[in-house]
Amino acid sequence: MTEPFAVGAGTSSAEGELTVPADAAGVVVFAHGSGSSRHSPRNQAVARTLQDHRYATLLFDLLSQEEHDRQRFDIGLLRDRLLRALDELSRHPAAGGLPVGLFGASTGAAAALSAAASRPDVVRAVVSRGGRPDLAEDVLAEVRCPVLLIVGGNDDTVRRLNKAAAAQLPGDRELVVAPGAGHLFEEPGALEQVADAAAAWFDRHLPDGGDHAFAL
Repeated sequence: MTEPFAVGAGTSSAEGELTVPADAAGVVVFAHGSGSSRHSPRNQAVARTLQDHRYATLLFDLLSQEEHDRQRFDIGLLRDRLLRALDELSRHPAAGGLPVGLFGASTGAAAALSAAASRPDVVRAVVSRGGRPDLAEDVLAEVRCPVLLIVGGNDDTVRRLNKAAAAQLPGDRELVVAPGAGHLFEEPGALEQVADAAAAWFDRHLPDGGDHAFAL
C-alpha cells in the first residue's frame, strides 16, 4: 500500500510517499542527497528491494524547490526535517511503532547520522550510500546505532572521507567498498549490490530481523 505522506516544514509541508507492506517488519526513512528528491530512481530502486524484504519505506522531499539552491548543504535543517518526519511517522496507524532505520545518500547521509545522534531511542540502524558523513563530523561520536557506509571504489575522495568517519563512529560500523563503482553507482549491477547490502544490514540490526551476512 502506497499513500501520500506530508511532513510539516514551517508554514509549508514536504511531500512524500509512504509504502507499507502488509507484513512490515520495520520502516526505512530515506534522506536523499543534494539536488535529488523523492523521485530519485536510485532511491526508488533501493526502496523496492527493501519492500521485498518486508520493510515499509518513506521517501519525501527534505527541501522545497525554492530551498534547494540556498540550503541543500544546511545539514542542521535537513536533520530537523528528518526528525519531523520521524515524529509524523510515529503517529501513523500502520507504520507507527515499527522499528526505524535510515537510508541516506550524499548530504542526506549526514542528515541521517545527525538524526540518529539526536534520537538514539528511535533510530536503530543507518545505511549511507556514497554519503558525506564528514558533514556531520561534530556528532559522529554520539551515533550509537549500527552504521553501514557504502562507497564506490572509484569514488576516491568520498571513500577517504568515509574511512575517516568510520574511525570516529563509536558503535557497530562497517565500511564497504564496491569495486569499480562511482559516486552514483550507475555501473551495471552496482546499485543492486547496494540495495542488497542495505536490506541485509537492516535484517541484521532492526529488532525483528535475523543475523544475515552480506558481501559486495
